[in-house]
Amino acid sequence: MKTLLKRSTLFLALTTCVWVNYSLRASADSTAGLILSMKCQGGYNVNVWKRYSSGELLYRSTSSHGDLSLNKGTSKATEGVRVYKFQSGNYKYWVWDGTLDSQQSGTLEVYQDNRLLMRQACTKS
Repeated sequence: MKTLLKRSTLFLALTTCVWVNYSLRASADSTAGLILSMKCQGGYNVNVWKRYSSGELLYRSTSSHGDLSLNKGTSKATEGVRVYKFQSGNYKYWVWDGTLDSQQSGTLEVYQDNRLLMRQACTKS
C-alpha cells in the first residue's frame, strides 16, 4: 500500500510540474507578437515584439555579452525603412528593419550619449 501511495504521489507531482512549466511558458509568450527577428554580426540575436494589449514595443537581444530586455520603444518609417528605437539610461538602441538595398537585411546600432558605439549588419531570421 505504501508503494502504491508513493508512486501515485510521485506521478501527481511530476504531472503538476510539467503542466505548470508548459502553461506558464505559453502564457508569458502569448502577451506579445513577434514583429522582427534578426541575427546580427558579433553574435547578437535581436527580437522586436509588440504587446497585444497596449501596442507597446519590446526589445529583446541575446549574445555572448549578455541578454538585454527593453520596453517602451518607438517606431518610425524613414525612407522606406522602418526603425525601432529603444532607450536605457544614456544608451539608445536602434533596430533598422531592412536597408535601402535589401528588405531581408537590417542593422543594429547602439549609441551612448548620442555617439555611435556599435553598428552591426543583420539578416532577418
